[in-house]
Amino acid sequence: MQITDLLSQMGGLQSMARELGVSESQAQSGAAALLPAILGGFKKQAKAQPTGLDGLGGLLGQLGGGGLLDSVLSPQPTDVSRGNDVLGQIFGSKDVSRTVAQQASAQSGLDAGLLKKMLPMLAMMVAGFMAKQGLSGGAAQPAPSGGLGDLLGGLLGGQRADPGAAAPRGGGLGSLLDLDGDGNPLDDILGMAGKLMR
Repeated sequence: MQITDLLSQMGGLQSMARELGVSESQAQSGAAALLPAILGGFKKQAKAQPTGLDGLGGLLGQLGGGGLLDSVLSPQPTDVSRGNDVLGQIFGSKDVSRTVAQQASAQSGLDAGLLKKMLPMLAMMVAGFMAKQGLSGGAAQPAPSGGLGDLLGGLLGGQRADPGAAAPRGGGLGSLLDLDGDGNPLDDILGMAGKLMR
């Protein structure tokens, strides 16, 4: 199942559409255009952690864990500063966030300003979802499905991760984004956006 379908089933996309005053179909197409970059950022973050996916799980907890998803789903306005913290961790700079929004705008036909507002909310949904799914068994008891590794592998590629593998490898959105195979899709995103803006 695609992550956009999961977020829609949980009510995340509807909640975001309501808060931003857009239709659900606009929220869906904005999410579809932005999520590859967000997931690519989490994949990069998992590789950068000294303890791999355990480190990513710890980072998700520090950023707000499952509460991030709950914030977006709540009827109260979302505090996007927490989403901006997530984006800061996975993208490293506001320039990357801006470029991701511009590239998604060219791809989806939606306004870049709207996509910039969607980015932190989507980052919160994905981080909160991963925290709830991957850490549901607690640190001492990994989730029976293989935890965060399987989840991230599934979200990135839709393929089943090998339960014996420590981290997802290749395939899916992650490898599509990482055009030069250096493990960092963000330089490729910036490169693509640069070509679009010429």
